[in-house]
Amino acid sequence: MEPINLAEKLGQFSEHWSPKIVADYNGNDVMVVKVLGEFNWHSHPDTDDFFLVLDGEIDIEMRDRTVTLMAGEMFVVPKGVEHRPVARKEAHLMIIEPCGTPNTGDAATAVTKDRI
Repeated sequence: MEPINLAEKLGQFSEHWSPKIVADYNGNDVMVVKVLGEFNWHSHPDTDDFFLVLDGEIDIEMRDRTVTLMAGEMFVVPKGVEHRPVARKEAHLMIIEPCGTPNTGDAATAVTKDRI
């Protein structure tokens, strides 16, 4: 039970779209991730998708609209809604998902989430 410095955790890696688990919270993974460019279109049939921008700016594209998030802003994509995060410049996010949730919505194409 120690404080977690998110900037320090983000400084431990450089790859994009590879979430790193920094804490557990009521059966959820609390993660930080660096993003740049477009992620793939996907949805999560059983869970919402939580995004908090720590640094930079991202767009959350959905089929009917786009939500732009700046540092300090958060957005929750409801379960089942197809979406695609896009970062025109590198951005840093905190994301929270139930443990074991594939980041692409499909376990076959998801990245392994390392704990740091």
